[in-house]
Amino acid sequence: MVFLPAVAKSVGQQWLKQKSKPISSSQQLLFHLKKFNIYPHEEWNRQSVRTLILQSTSDSVKLHKLDDSDSGVVEVNLDRPGAKNAISKDMLHGLQRSLEAVNKDHSAKVLMICSSVHKAFCAGADLKERKTMTPDEIQNYVNSLRSTFSFLEGLHIPTIAVVEGAALGGGLEMALSCDLRICGEDAVFGLPETGLAIIPGAGGTQRLSRLVGKSLAKEIIFTGRKIGARDALSMGLVNHCVPAGEARSKALEIARDINQKGPLAIRMAKQAIDGGLEMDIASGLSVEMDCYQQLLNTKDRLEGLAAFAEKRRPIYNGE
Repeated sequence: MVFLPAVAKSVGQQWLKQKSKPISSSQQLLFHLKKFNIYPHEEWNRQSVRTLILQSTSDSVKLHKLDDSDSGVVEVNLDRPGAKNAISKDMLHGLQRSLEAVNKDHSAKVLMICSSVHKAFCAGADLKERKTMTPDEIQNYVNSLRSTFSFLEGLHIPTIAVVEGAALGGGLEMALSCDLRICGEDAVFGLPETGLAIIPGAGGTQRLSRLVGKSLAKEIIFTGRKIGARDALSMGLVNHCVPAGEARSKALEIARDINQKGPLAIRMAKQAIDGGLEMDIASGLSVEMDCYQQLLNTKDRLEGLAAFAEKRRPIYNGE
């Protein structure tokens, strides 16, 4: 399969690897999606971020910013009730636009991906639509889905998947692309693709094994079995399991906690963890050192020290 590996990397991660100015993540995503002729709409790229943030990006994907004390927290809501949020091409376009808007919005500090559909986070790919596709069209779609989830994974801000109900196939792969996963007790997870004589193609084989271990990931993918919320918690698939209907509240609690911290520090912490995890320990420590050094001359660091000395809450501006 042909796709852009670079789209999986955040701008900060690319900076560590090269001194020259990298291609922006938005340019990377546009290039790849245009290559497969699955993302023809360019008007969104000329609109202001404010307009995109405050308006729905499509009928099935809603994007909005929380305000007042929760300013900085952004929500993407999946809303395709007739198909349990199965990802059609139109829904994928909406998700791409939403993620691009978040990536460009410097006021965004935490992203939550939620569902407006009762008892369904995301049922995966739209199989009814897929039946009408040629093999080439299917591969183009899967390549685009994979790149979109890699782009989600590479966002510089923390991302939280809020799972109530089913997260299957591409729905679980979307959740795996987030930094954290919070679920209600009625949540069900699974990668059932082998039952359709295919394999997870949007990162499932790679991200699941890195999260729960190779042997357990193989069992889940080989059997295609569904995993309940409590089992998902015990194997480390989710960070928290709460009573059904309370996943968003728990996710918002965590988002608020993150939102109070230094945004540059959060960005560098994510970069150090994600970048270093794929390296040997010595190389990982070098990444950590580079990330730490980038924070030494920031106004936020001085504000943190001043607030500690004055016994007050710090006011961070991301500078």
